[in-house]
Amino acid sequence: MDPFAGRTAIAGAGMTELTRRSGRSVLSLAREAALAACSAAGLEPTAVDGVVQYSMYDDSVQAEALGAVIGARDLSYVMDFAQGGQSAAHMVAHAAMAVACGFAKNVLVFRAMNGRSGVRIGQRAAVGGGTEFRYPLGFVAYPQVAAMWARRYMIETGATELDFGAIAIAQRRWAERNPRAVLREPLTEEGYLASRPVAEPFRLPDCTTEVDGAAAVLVTSVERARDLALTPAVISSAAWATHGFDLDMGSSLRYDDYLRNFSGHLAGPLWKRAGLGPEDVDYAEVYDCFTGALALNMEGLGLCAPGTAGTFAREGHTSPGGKLPTNTHGGLLAEGYVHGMNTVTEAVWQMQGLGGERQVPKNDVAVVSSGAYLSGSAIVLTKDR
Repeated sequence: MDPFAGRTAIAGAGMTELTRRSGRSVLSLAREAALAACSAAGLEPTAVDGVVQYSMYDDSVQAEALGAVIGARDLSYVMDFAQGGQSAAHMVAHAAMAVACGFAKNVLVFRAMNGRSGVRIGQRAAVGGGTEFRYPLGFVAYPQVAAMWARRYMIETGATELDFGAIAIAQRRWAERNPRAVLREPLTEEGYLASRPVAEPFRLPDCTTEVDGAAAVLVTSVERARDLALTPAVISSAAWATHGFDLDMGSSLRYDDYLRNFSGHLAGPLWKRAGLGPEDVDYAEVYDCFTGALALNMEGLGLCAPGTAGTFAREGHTSPGGKLPTNTHGGLLAEGYVHGMNTVTEAVWQMQGLGGERQVPKNDVAVVSSGAYLSGSAIVLTKDR
């Protein structure tokens, strides 16, 4: 067994309000979410001795800066990671390894961003090692990459735009129950078809909702978590995969199988380390910057058969009352784009019975994924016995 598997847990989670214009600094947002996570766990911020954060381009603040503003004077583990949406589960895994290996006792993991009023990833040209080759082709922005994968998925599987629409509609049903969600109004098939095109085959509801906000979790040992305020969400497995040549977003042009993203490559080790399988999952919190990404992640993790994610959603399996509640906060599509960290916080709240109106009936095993295409990560959380 991996040194950290089953030995660490998330003891508390916190988030800020999600808005389109916070009027605050990113550091202020990070501080609020971090203090909320500590408060939920019942741990004094001064007991934090590790901080981990991730960013995209220059849209966040350093781990040490957060430690300073919450009063954590003695940090023995810090990490700043710049891989954007692939990162949330991976950063939780790093925090877990730091605790399990004795580098720190209580590690905060956070993501903070003014993602709507500040640096908007969806409106920023994606730069990287292949920029000079793809810019002349007009292959510039992330929605273009996502749309390319989605079109290939449709060709290979026979899926239609309405399959992607079914995913967006199912998640909106969860968002209706979530007071934090930015998009809470019901979405119908007719409304989906009438919505504005973005990058064929995607319409506006297929794309993530950019917001200002922050989310954080507190990782500690299972033993220490048992002495704190809430039910520990035990970190039973983690995995990362990069498949292909991930020089930059244009690397996807050289990808060998558009029906299998990173999740299909990490699923084997992820489930093996957990001693569980996709059939054991009670609920899933799956990265969904676009509906097409959610389809690939669901199928890659083995939560539904290849090419069936849209049908699975249309049949009600992922919606409230379904057999596999998925993205119970409304996902990044409807709650808001905190780059997947809010996907982790939702998984923790559900396991701790704090889901409110959207609380799932069975919450012993959860899977959380982070990332969309070439690379990404996942964790398995289990309720402490």
